[in-house]
Amino acid sequence: MIKVLKTYGVRFGRLAGLLTVLVATGTAVAAEPSPARGLLTRDEVLGGIEKRYAGAGFAADFFQESTLKQMNVTDTASGKIFVKRPGMMRWEYEVPEKQTIITDSNKLWIYRPEDNQLMVGEAPSYFGEGKGASFLSDMKQVRKNFSITLETSKDRLFYLLKLVPVHKNVDVSEIYLTISQTTFDIVAIVTVNAFGDETRITLSGFDFNRVLDDSKFYFTPPKGVDVLQLDR
Repeated sequence: MIKVLKTYGVRFGRLAGLLTVLVATGTAVAAEPSPARGLLTRDEVLGGIEKRYAGAGFAADFFQESTLKQMNVTDTASGKIFVKRPGMMRWEYEVPEKQTIITDSNKLWIYRPEDNQLMVGEAPSYFGEGKGASFLSDMKQVRKNFSITLETSKDRLFYLLKLVPVHKNVDVSEIYLTISQTTFDIVAIVTVNAFGDETRITLSGFDFNRVLDDSKFYFTPPKGVDVLQLDR
């Protein structure tokens, strides 16, 4: 059975926070350079990140914390992420319940086995012009899509970048990236919307040598699953 699902009528919960982070990285236009502070300049930090993420892809563990400020509600989840250039992504939620989000840069699948439910949509509609995981699979998109400043980090072991979309929108007011000074790994992504809601994704256990087959970024629906068509 295939149903059409209006996204504004569904509470995506953890998914909404994740989509906000990814949509934010592919929807704005080029920005002018900003002043930098810290051990390295802003452009030097960005160059280090681009070099670190220039390979074919990577795998990592993630912990996600989403907070709705007005409701004072915080939701947490964890699992594994797999990213492959260009624009392919797979999020495997393991806790508190199984859920898989996959894109091949064109199509989007969201599978919830406990509900026997599969949501299907077009990736560009949800991830912006960069498609899929443009932010994580092509770090140069950051320079193009945001006004960027190098902030003062509370922890001397990390750099802190603040990203502000040039085109303002209610979904994303600002994004903060925490970057290791030694490896240039992005260890945390914090997204804040116009209502003060916050989504924090912490990444660890990076594997930049993992060989990822394209089949990992495609989903074949199990027999008898309830298919919902995402429609924006």
